[in-house]
Amino acid sequence: MRPVTATAAAVTTLIGLGAATFAAGRYASDAALKVTPGRPLPGEPRLTVHATGPGRITLTRSLVSLRPGTYGLTGTDVHAVVGPVLEDVPHAADTVVRRLESVGHGSLDIGTKVRLTPQVHSGTPSSALGIDHEDVDIPGELGSLPAWFVRGPRSTWVIAVHGLGATRQHALNLVPFLVGRQLPVLAVAYRGDPGAPDSPDGLGHLGDSEWRDLDAAVRYAVRNGAERVIVHGWSTGAAMALHAAANSSYRDRIAGLVLDSPVLDWQATLRALATARRTPSFLLPLAVRAAQGRTGLHGDRLREAADPDALRVPTQIFHGPDDRLAPWGPSRELAARRPDLVSLQTVPDAPHGAMWNVDPARYEEALRRFLTPLV
Repeated sequence: MRPVTATAAAVTTLIGLGAATFAAGRYASDAALKVTPGRPLPGEPRLTVHATGPGRITLTRSLVSLRPGTYGLTGTDVHAVVGPVLEDVPHAADTVVRRLESVGHGSLDIGTKVRLTPQVHSGTPSSALGIDHEDVDIPGELGSLPAWFVRGPRSTWVIAVHGLGATRQHALNLVPFLVGRQLPVLAVAYRGDPGAPDSPDGLGHLGDSEWRDLDAAVRYAVRNGAERVIVHGWSTGAAMALHAAANSSYRDRIAGLVLDSPVLDWQATLRALATARRTPSFLLPLAVRAAQGRTGLHGDRLREAADPDALRVPTQIFHGPDDRLAPWGPSRELAARRPDLVSLQTVPDAPHGAMWNVDPARYEEALRRFLTPLV
């Protein structure tokens, strides 16, 4: 009986190891695939409010609080807007003073915990910007998708689609600029967003399935008067834009793409998300395999959508070397291989999804040059 007992023990051990490996992979993939819309991305530290004064706020000193540009400042029941660092204001060595542009709601009491966010505005185009909009519903494959529509006289629409950790409020950063160019804007929510249907498995797919909701938005735009559309996507929204340009039944109506911090290597982004949530390094390969098994993510689909040789429309990319969630190497390669169609605006010192925030004027000037011949 001893050989039988030993074999049984070995099998039991293997089953136990297999179950443990499966559980570890599932845990690690959860860390990467469950990114809540509107919540800070993993790895973004909380800052403490140390003081406020007329037009300024003092925060914990860190590489994050020293970032150049304009950001939203969000915490529990508070949202504000902060501008550049004020170097000439006296402050303690462990703090940094930034210009306080506005407080949308709540109060910034001493000790309040806050985070910087690329979403500068909180609310709707009407409430946050004073720009009239309509609440519309887009028929999607999983159900109705809420969207904001800002009218404009041109027949080319801009469809704005957010990415990781954001909501359609991210598009509000650019709505005033686009309205100034007389462009209609459709800012869409998609599966997993507040007010939109949940993904059937409750997980994010890094644009691999979500793009079909963008396809529904393109169809909605065309059926409601758009002769052409330009898709402006951030992060996974940029991946969705590439999928739509390659696979949409209305792809002939897509006149151009604007890709901000595009996720072009889903495995690298998965590993970065899992790492930011402090997943042990030895679990990262399990996270990638588990995520692929749970969601059907397939690298070939994204590679085909982002294939430089298959790209057919003018494309403007905003990306930089400090993006820790979406490596910018693939963006550089895409621009280098298709200089006839692709322009790359390099943005240093910008975290993921925050290329506009670092220098809004420079971003909008590059965008103006790109849009002018298309509209």
